[in-house]
Amino acid sequence: MKQVTDRQKEVLSFIADFTGENSYPPTVREIGDHFGISLRAVQDHISALQKKGYLSLCQKRSRSIRILIDDRKKENLPYVGRVPLLGTVAAGKPLLCEENLDGYITLTEPFVRPDKTYFALRVRGTSMIGAGILEGDLAVVEQSSTAVDGQIVVAVLDDAITLKRYYKEATRVRLQPENSAFQAIYCQDVRIVGTLSNILRTY
Repeated sequence: MKQVTDRQKEVLSFIADFTGENSYPPTVREIGDHFGISLRAVQDHISALQKKGYLSLCQKRSRSIRILIDDRKKENLPYVGRVPLLGTVAAGKPLLCEENLDGYITLTEPFVRPDKTYFALRVRGTSMIGAGILEGDLAVVEQSSTAVDGQIVVAVLDDAITLKRYYKEATRVRLQPENSAFQAIYCQDVRIVGTLSNILRTY
């Protein structure tokens, strides 16, 4: 596919931005007004971009410009991830099964990365306030079945989910709260389902 010129890239970018903001593409006149160039010059750019496979255009219809290739998606735009939000987790059900889902949230880099898998939980209780995690916060969790000492993990104990700091001891696992009013949980049979990635809070 032929390379586009710098000016053609600017035209493509304007069409993409305009379409994203307005939910419809610009007219030839609007493109010309934006760049301060003649309608003929705009038509020449559009014709060249059509020949290079970047645009499609229906000559008989207004606002029919459609971008076929948007290089910004590969070069400049951040990754956007759709993260499942878990509500009340049903005992005995797999963590991410339909019964547990309470919708989705959309996050961008750096909160999520394209090579990782995430889920989100609403924080309940005050056992982790020492780590700055408050009731009602949204915990974004990277799915993982392992953890290293000191990491904050989401662990499943007897079908109950808890958010605690993980420590591996000689013969057991210690799940440590960050609040002196709460006791540590000691266990041998614990399933790690993720490690804390981010905390989101609204005011």
